[in-house]
Amino acid sequence: MARLVFSYKGCSGFPKTGLWGLISSAPLKATRGGSALTYPTKNFISTQRIITSKVACRRSSLSLLSPAVRDKQAIRRLICSVATQPISTEAKMEAPKEIFLKDYKMPEYYFDKVDLNFSLGEEKTFVSSKIVVYPRIEGVSSPLVLDGHDLKLVTIKVNGEELKKEDYNLDSRHLTLSSPPSGTFTLEIVTEIYPQKNTSLEGLYKSSGNFCTQCEAEGFRKITFYQDRPDIMAKYSVRIEADKSLYPVLLSNGNLIEQGELEGGKHYVLWEDPFKKPCYLFALVAGQLESRDDKFVTRSGREVALRIWTPAQDLPKTVHAMYSLKAAMKWDEDVFGLEYDLDLFNIVAVPDFNMGAMENKSLNIFNSKLVLASPETASDADYAAILGVIGHEYFHNWTGNRVTCRDWFQLSLKEGLTVFRDQEFSSDMGSRPVKRIDDVSRLRNYQFPQDAGPMAHPVRPHSYIKMDNFYTVTVYEKGAEVVRMYKTLLGSQGFRKGMDLYFKRHDGQAVTCEEFFAAMRDANEANFHNFLLWYSQAGTPSVKVTSSFNAEAKTYSLKFSQEVPPTPGQQVKEPMFIPVAVGLLDSNGNDIPLTSLYHDGMLESISASGQPVHTVVLQVKKKEEEFVFSNISERPIPSILRGYSAPIRLESDLTDSDLLFLLAHDSDEFNRWEAGQVLARKIMLNLVADFQQSKPLILDAKFVDGIKSMLCDPSLDKEFIAKAITLPGAGEIMDMMEVADPDAVHAVRSFIRKHLASELKAEFLSTVESNRSTEPYVFNHNNMSRRALKNTALAYLASLDDPEITSLALHEYKSATNMTEQFAAMAAIAQNPGKARDDVLADFYSKWENDYLVVNKWFALQAFSDIPGNVENVKKLLNHPAFDMHNPNKVYSLIGGFCGSPVNFHAKDGSGYRFLGEIVVQLDKINPQVASRMVSAFSRWRRYDATRQAAAKEQLEMIMAANGLSENVFEIASKSLAA
Repeated sequence: MARLVFSYKGCSGFPKTGLWGLISSAPLKATRGGSALTYPTKNFISTQRIITSKVACRRSSLSLLSPAVRDKQAIRRLICSVATQPISTEAKMEAPKEIFLKDYKMPEYYFDKVDLNFSLGEEKTFVSSKIVVYPRIEGVSSPLVLDGHDLKLVTIKVNGEELKKEDYNLDSRHLTLSSPPSGTFTLEIVTEIYPQKNTSLEGLYKSSGNFCTQCEAEGFRKITFYQDRPDIMAKYSVRIEADKSLYPVLLSNGNLIEQGELEGGKHYVLWEDPFKKPCYLFALVAGQLESRDDKFVTRSGREVALRIWTPAQDLPKTVHAMYSLKAAMKWDEDVFGLEYDLDLFNIVAVPDFNMGAMENKSLNIFNSKLVLASPETASDADYAAILGVIGHEYFHNWTGNRVTCRDWFQLSLKEGLTVFRDQEFSSDMGSRPVKRIDDVSRLRNYQFPQDAGPMAHPVRPHSYIKMDNFYTVTVYEKGAEVVRMYKTLLGSQGFRKGMDLYFKRHDGQAVTCEEFFAAMRDANEANFHNFLLWYSQAGTPSVKVTSSFNAEAKTYSLKFSQEVPPTPGQQVKEPMFIPVAVGLLDSNGNDIPLTSLYHDGMLESISASGQPVHTVVLQVKKKEEEFVFSNISERPIPSILRGYSAPIRLESDLTDSDLLFLLAHDSDEFNRWEAGQVLARKIMLNLVADFQQSKPLILDAKFVDGIKSMLCDPSLDKEFIAKAITLPGAGEIMDMMEVADPDAVHAVRSFIRKHLASELKAEFLSTVESNRSTEPYVFNHNNMSRRALKNTALAYLASLDDPEITSLALHEYKSATNMTEQFAAMAAIAQNPGKARDDVLADFYSKWENDYLVVNKWFALQAFSDIPGNVENVKKLLNHPAFDMHNPNKVYSLIGGFCGSPVNFHAKDGSGYRFLGEIVVQLDKINPQVASRMVSAFSRWRRYDATRQAAAKEQLEMIMAANGLSENVFEIASKSLAA
């Protein structure tokens, strides 16, 4: 499954927090889910979740609590379970249940065959299931517990005989058969559900006139009673009947076996999937759709029918999606030898979807944002995202579907691995260095802050309350970096051998991260001592490197020390297995051939069959280690962590001169970019300190010269130049500060941008002029690079707020023939308040008001604006006729976009925090998954000054006090308060 990526660019992610205890002198009424509890005053400790506005509460210092309670792990367990000892209850309240990896048990029963029958109706839908059940241990009868949520049980039968009420137990979350047969039996269940009322967009829901499903992670339990866990794999047949005029297209997984007409204007279809799958991969779509049809011939000569389904008016925008699908199918054959296994592959684009897309077997369901594209309505970034996510979901056919995860703690086994695969696919289809820069930037801007906050968790979490909250940048992006380290250590051939063995061993199975690790190790007879810590330890390792050169001995030494910071629940960490790719540059900027290396008492040859080696991968496994290179005749400049070979924070003894040298000469393009970023971060942090001390801001002329040399170097890739001259984000800089100061960071970034624009005005103008094109839009690297550099230069110029530049930007806006350049010109103009901004925003909306995906861009641009007091404009946009709180894309664009503004979300008067707090409470009633993503913007509230801390904490406490708070929001908000 692909997450729908939206950013909190200015808010620096997630928090480190402490806990306060609450001891009240009067009984408290706790509310949740419409239920209430009355608690005694003695020995009761609660989070603010228990408080209601009608109850006056008195805080008590944490020091008043017993040492046992002060223990952080004990506190976290206390909070997550809401442990209490009530004296009297008005109604039963079910506390959120924390689920632990250590408690995993094999199921007592497995399912072999599942027949589903759907009768889709306008008011209610009937779902009939017929399941062949068999016990794990033949002859042993244990209770069979089925998950179910928001279901009405109609009938239940075992071996054709209807059960009496005393034969089973039904509560709000489970249906339990206390004494099922001890051998194989048939279980038949009929449920009644209401998709039209399902605003959570989980399970089966109706939206924009169509029926649609989303079952990962735990949505299938909203369709029928079932063992909703990934290690229950069965073969499915699905019969769907519905009104033919309303729902002419009826789709599910696998192959279409049968279809026909029914009385009363209805029709039916029968689908059958020959492959076993867990229920999270089940899919159903019904509606008025049309398809773009194509075919793909596999390497073995089998013809696969390809269909992309959308409403009729969107069909012309599916050309790029079809191209992306075919490219992904060929790439997976060429690179991994993996061939598609059915004769039909369907994709459906829907406008209302919580995630980016879902890899349901042979019926991928996509958020429309990641399917629909035309040059006039989609940007280069949209085209690239569609390519990557179409690839991601297709690649899941093997890494996720054919081999799935045993339990949800193993989620990165499929998601981290598949993100790595889609990153490699996109790299091969475009620029590998630029793609690597993008991926590392995302990791640093979003995953590093998560690793340093209250939601920090290992790539394989130890526990969760609501699994939906763990579709995170840690599981996905850091998980992908873990997979990449296997390839770095083993090389391309060794990694492919490991993948081949993994599929040979585990095809058709639900497995664990250890089994992937074992396949990589065994296929290469490799020593991966302590590598598994990457799955079990949270936190971003911090690595320091010091160097020394011995001219007499002709040796060059690199000393490494590593530290993994404490994270919630993990105060003490062990040293990690860190692959560090290193090259050495001579005084002319050339790579020095590396011949031998002394490490751990041994001298090792590192030449390869007589061929010169310019990059070696050092295996740093201890807290402190030294590596000594031999035959080094002059002091080199080290290029450390080439290609970003491990997800760490690196601190070295490189001087500014060394960094400038690497910026000019390093053959590793990632490290060339990185040298410039390290310099920029240093300069920005120094200027932030100056700003805070009211000193004048002065930008080092050498930095300006460095930007100029990059901008004017014709030998460099233009997209690489655009990345290299872009300053580090505000969130990245704030993350490096002891106390994050959004105002100071924004002021410094604005100063540097304006100074560069002023000093390099002629060069930026020339860049805009020389990169114009009247050619038709083409999505390829050369054209994307040209547009990226032109748009970056225009954005710099617009920061000057100069009438001449405004006229230039208006010309670019009006003459643009594609969305990439039109939107970039509008964004440049929108930096500065005034008539030009108002006019261009109004014009853009009038042009595109009938295209909801383009309107979402319009919402996001305004929401993200740094214009002071922008919260009032965002509040007005909530009432705009194009905004709909029920649509996740619109929420992510407007609310998520606002959270990305360091100026307005973090406004010192607390207005941004109050706005988000109110929205989260409102949104939680509609869609808890989306609400929990929004509340994450608060999670690093302790990173800021006392005034902002108080304002953010007040909103978190208000959210926790809300009646009927979902488990999704509760988990994020409570951990934010309690860490």
